[in-house]
Amino acid sequence: MKAQAPTAHGQGLSTQARNLHWLLSDLVDEVPGIHSVAVVSSDGLLLLSSDPERAAAGTVAHAGDDGPQGSSADLATIVSGLGSLTNGAAQLMDGGSVKQTMVAMDEGSLFVMSISDGSLLGVHATPDCDMSTIAYHMALFVGRAGHVLTPELRTELRKSMESAQ
Repeated sequence: MKAQAPTAHGQGLSTQARNLHWLLSDLVDEVPGIHSVAVVSSDGLLLLSSDPERAAAGTVAHAGDDGPQGSSADLATIVSGLGSLTNGAAQLMDGGSVKQTMVAMDEGSLFVMSISDGSLLGVHATPDCDMSTIAYHMALFVGRAGHVLTPELRTELRKSMESAQ
């Protein structure tokens, strides 16, 4: 099942917020194998989602759901935790900044990529996805989103997610 493209939560979004929604929609629509996508702030809050209605509603998982536990909110939690874990490991190893993390599982793949402001882009994909294609498109998203994801825009996106409830 293909991930749903995100929709705007209100007509009052700024141009930058609408552009980020469009970039996320483009990522979901153009890259085969993606189950769900989440953009998470540096403090672990969900900013953008490929399934904003279910994320905001906190929908409970059912057998056969595509995302982790069927919810982008769950993906956001996983992405935030994995980002924190890998950043801690990098500090302990004097490895510098973590740019991306990939977890290959029997039944799927998880990709996490850092955005310049400390936010994270997370993608849950099928086990047979083309990992290099997903990583490439994630890097494009990060490159385009990183310079516009200001504190004001993060606040607007958080409020947008909250108002979808």
